[in-house]
Amino acid sequence: MTIVDSPAIAAGGPTLTQERRLVTAIPGPRSQELMTRKAAAVAAGVGHTIPVSVVAAGGGVIVDADGNSLIDLGSGIAVTGVGNANPRVVEAVTAQLNAFTHTCFTVAPYDSYVAVAEKLNALTPGDHAKRSALFNSGAEAVENAVKIARNFTKKQAVVAFDHAYHGRTNLTMGLTAKNIPYKSGFGPFAPEVYRAPLSYPFRDGGLSGAEAAARAITQIEKQVGAENLAAIIIEPIQGEGGFIVPAQGFLPALVEWCRANDVVFIADEVQTGFGRTGAWFASEHEGIVPDVVVTAKGIAGGLPLSAVTGRAEIMDSAMAGGLGGTYGGNPLACAAALASIESYEADGLIERAKRIGAVLLGRLNALRTADARIGDVRGRGAMVAMELVDPETGAPDAALTAKVAAHAHANGVLVLTCGTYGNVIRFLPPLTISDELLVEGLGVVAEGLRTA
Repeated sequence: MTIVDSPAIAAGGPTLTQERRLVTAIPGPRSQELMTRKAAAVAAGVGHTIPVSVVAAGGGVIVDADGNSLIDLGSGIAVTGVGNANPRVVEAVTAQLNAFTHTCFTVAPYDSYVAVAEKLNALTPGDHAKRSALFNSGAEAVENAVKIARNFTKKQAVVAFDHAYHGRTNLTMGLTAKNIPYKSGFGPFAPEVYRAPLSYPFRDGGLSGAEAAARAITQIEKQVGAENLAAIIIEPIQGEGGFIVPAQGFLPALVEWCRANDVVFIADEVQTGFGRTGAWFASEHEGIVPDVVVTAKGIAGGLPLSAVTGRAEIMDSAMAGGLGGTYGGNPLACAAALASIESYEADGLIERAKRIGAVLLGRLNALRTADARIGDVRGRGAMVAMELVDPETGAPDAALTAKVAAHAHANGVLVLTCGTYGNVIRFLPPLTISDELLVEGLGVVAEGLRTA
């Protein structure tokens, strides 16, 4: 870590000096000023993870108004996979900004929306005919995926899984499992939403993927009934729920059951999509082909865009005008998406995600060997987490997790926590981070564990 006497903020993006640098305590005086203004102007329900005032970001760092340079191990919750201010994205968005900013695609269409749909149809799993529709956020895309599945099947029930996170709108809160802070006090929620048990290898008592799937399917058949079920929605690797990777065979068994029972299988790849796990989509790791794929986050380098991509007969079942929205597929976001996809392809970022995964898993498993408070290390590619527990009982240790995260933040490393029990630290670095910064950031987290 470099300590300097005064702020030295570069122009932004990849030109930023790639180092952890502390000029002041976190937060510094300028960041404290913003926090004071935020408290006075922004609704209290809009929280923040770390109290800094960001002025620049790129590569693997975030720079605040006080000149502190923090190692970024969160990438805006898996959004800036191609890096903040990615040059391809900046160039494409600037050109589009100079052309036009909006017409509403459902009023006067434009090329870039169609081009994004073509890319998604080609990249998502399966070689069947597909169609795509573009929206603004992950939650909005999830809602539309459910809407489309219900319309296609003429059935109403939807099954989500334990520990799931699908968004903060009314329907997606119903699909989401965790009560606080996502659901408490915000009901009633949309009806005909049911929950099934997930495969959670660390806490499943040794259940195989096939056994866990049989347990879930039995519950679905007994409590819902395939004749009433429009769709199953699942994250191939859970995000907010704790980066839970289901046991091998769990997802394929669910897909097979859906095929046999005319149920739409929706893969929520909002957090896992676009190279994050070392493949274009996490579904690929077990070779499953969803009927519908929901994407957002890493799709457009930080601009708001999401999508629903699915089998043509499912997607085309909605009447003309049944899908859309004023800002869905905004031309600036579409330009950013095309440039981001180009970056994933041309800059080797999917291979880079695999390399990041090797570093993360290697370092964290070494820590786990030496520290029984790390109950589990799991994940794929640049989507890895460690679950912290009481070493005697295996009970979740949210207090320890909070202490480790606080230590990291105070020492210039941005990490995120997650999990139903609040005891998981997740690592979601931008795919543009260097090995040196990644290892240094993990060292700070390890230091936090030692001192907690």
